[in-house]
Amino acid sequence: MKKLRIGIDARMFSDAFTGIGRYNFELTKRFFALREDIEWVLFLNEPEFSKFQFPPNVQKVCVNAAHYSFAEQTKFLSLLKKEHCDLVWFTHFNRPILYFRPCVVTIHDTTLSFYPGKKMGQWWRKLAYKIVITMAVRIAKKVITVSHNTRDDVMRLFGISSQKITPVWNGLSPDFHQCTSKEHEEVRQKFNLPEQFLLYTGVWREHKNVVRLLKAFDIVRKSHPDVQLVITGRRDPHYPEVLGTVHELGLDQAVRFVGLVDFSDLQKLYSAATQYVFPSLYEGFGLPPLEAMAAGTPVIASNASAIPEVCGKAAEYFDPENVEEMAQKIILVLENDVRRNELIQNGFERIKEFSWDKAAKETLKILEEAVNLKKR
Repeated sequence: MKKLRIGIDARMFSDAFTGIGRYNFELTKRFFALREDIEWVLFLNEPEFSKFQFPPNVQKVCVNAAHYSFAEQTKFLSLLKKEHCDLVWFTHFNRPILYFRPCVVTIHDTTLSFYPGKKMGQWWRKLAYKIVITMAVRIAKKVITVSHNTRDDVMRLFGISSQKITPVWNGLSPDFHQCTSKEHEEVRQKFNLPEQFLLYTGVWREHKNVVRLLKAFDIVRKSHPDVQLVITGRRDPHYPEVLGTVHELGLDQAVRFVGLVDFSDLQKLYSAATQYVFPSLYEGFGLPPLEAMAAGTPVIASNASAIPEVCGKAAEYFDPENVEEMAQKIILVLENDVRRNELIQNGFERIKEFSWDKAAKETLKILEEAVNLKKR
């Protein structure tokens, strides 16, 4: 009897600790162990194609087609057809639009539908995005979303029935944990940080709401002048308003841009921070607050999109468009040790809900259901 053959678009495959690459990494390695009777076909780009080795039931195919490229729509399409998979799981919406064989697609968010950003300024980019994501969800046998909020957005934006969509929460890596006081001191010395600092990790795009965070921090500084704000990640020249706001408010010495940091330093920053602030206007899921909770740090978060669904009772919420309210909630947790400790304990309980093992089993079940739909 011919073995079931399932392909996976793993061109974003990565063992880094964030993003769709990690989603690929955590789920696929569990699939391969759970269903050794399936022939798995993994479509990879270099250097991951050469870097990673897999079990005997996994075939690697080198694609080398960049995301959102012409090669994705031509070369990748040709390779998909050549492999004759019974089902292909596209782990992101950017699939070849002319691939019509049975497939499942994961939608991580619909950010570009609400906040296209400066890189999507041209009309043709917006049109291409709309065509690709619309076809992806309509042609797919099943659609996976990483939150109920994203499921609702997909239904509303693309007219997809709820029966076709299944939300499956992301997991949280056990590598995130509390650090020791010694490690806190090490990271403060390395980056020349004070005893108290707020932490933000993420990009500077419009929906991340960094400018309002800076304005709220300016209010916080008036009553807590010794607190600093630490921002990790690469500086983005497309969003000069971030640095412009820092200079305009005179926060040059109070806001610390520490750049891209390795995982060890990121873990220590999470754990040493007085608070983790997550001001986003929109998130499809939002892993950073969970990572902060695992590190024993209280989370102050936006009440928008999927964030309350993910954080539950383990965050102090604010309206992300209300700078005054954001500042008030930060100050509340700075000054109220009872609330701070409550958030920390709630965080430890909340992270227990997010497991890659659970996500893998639920996702694999959806793939199996999609194969059965094909057989009917």
